[in-house]
Amino acid sequence: MNAASRSKQTLQVALLCIVALGLLGAVFYLPTWWVSLTAPNYPPESFPDGVKIHFHMNGVFNGCEKLTKSEITEEIALDCVHEMDTINHYVGMYPIAAGGPVERGLSQFLIVFLGVMLVGFACIRPQIRMALMGVGFTAIAIWMFLTIYGEGGVGLQNKGYIESLVTSLDQEASGDTGDEPQIVIGGIVGAVKKSLEDSGVTVELPSERAAREKRALALTESEKSQLIEQLRLTYEKDREAGRVADPWNGSNFQVMTWHYGKSLGRYFNNQEEIVPMVNTLGLAIHVVFVGLLGAMLLLIFGARKNGGVLYWLLVLVPLALPLFFVIDYSAWLWWYGHTLNDMGAFSVKPFMPTVFGQGKVAQFATHSYPALGFGVMVLTSAVLAVGALIRRKQFRGVD
Repeated sequence: MNAASRSKQTLQVALLCIVALGLLGAVFYLPTWWVSLTAPNYPPESFPDGVKIHFHMNGVFNGCEKLTKSEITEEIALDCVHEMDTINHYVGMYPIAAGGPVERGLSQFLIVFLGVMLVGFACIRPQIRMALMGVGFTAIAIWMFLTIYGEGGVGLQNKGYIESLVTSLDQEASGDTGDEPQIVIGGIVGAVKKSLEDSGVTVELPSERAAREKRALALTESEKSQLIEQLRLTYEKDREAGRVADPWNGSNFQVMTWHYGKSLGRYFNNQEEIVPMVNTLGLAIHVVFVGLLGAMLLLIFGARKNGGVLYWLLVLVPLALPLFFVIDYSAWLWWYGHTLNDMGAFSVKPFMPTVFGQGKVAQFATHSYPALGFGVMVLTSAVLAVGALIRRKQFRGVD
């Protein structure tokens, strides 16, 4: 192969990697998968998509849209994350916020980690590759450490992740006394709320109270800072009630473990079960942090030459992202269906929720399908597959 052909192939691989980097960035912000529940008591006139939620890399978000029909007046869309949690808890399922805490909490680092790998794969010169990867991984390691363990580290998280944490807390107690939270639910029960208000009874959702507290904050604060302040206020209330002991330091480790325990205990406040699960999460965060540092060192070591298993991992790992997502998503669905709390209103046998397609649980039809983000993820894999083939031909000296 002549020099011109090699240069052309190097340029082709670099351009494909740049495209893949842009697609990876889009994946982080797009919904990756969606799930909905439909049932006779959720008529399509009011719930055209059923009770629908969107899974993103950094959290789970509302998939219901505000209706604009003349016979239906809605100022805001129903929060279907809350609605689905309310439905699921009757059979003993834990809230959606209890799933994938490590994946969601570290998603921003993982995406950038994959981006550095692609930069390394695009570079054909080992010394420059090692330098680029060394700088990139060092920056990620510092960023990750300050976020997870540093004081106020949650402020280095992306806004979407923090927003999803605050949103899930909107299901919390409306009072400050007692160990058991009083759940306020929406959707069909929202009609009950309206009926009470029409009767002269004041009903205040936790989200409305949080909004009042947020408006009381300094106007110069950013929206993300306001969301973090809401988390701090809720944490301090738990500390006053004796549910947490440590003072607020704002590290992402503290927020993740506290929020996880709070999510697990939302409906089933059995501390004998919850405390070991929270401890397991804390250990998992430490293990993943150290594991990522080890992976960085290993990949830098492998970048010292063109070719070899470690070099090809630079493209194969990002290429396999759709597969990793489906495996992780399926594993968490299995966990939800096989970790049912005995305190649920109804007793059901452990089951595997629908991963893809339609299923049925009791009177509910379940729908689970890929969203736009997953399609972009697959497109990213296709782009990287072409780049990998070109690079393989280049190393073999084939025009």
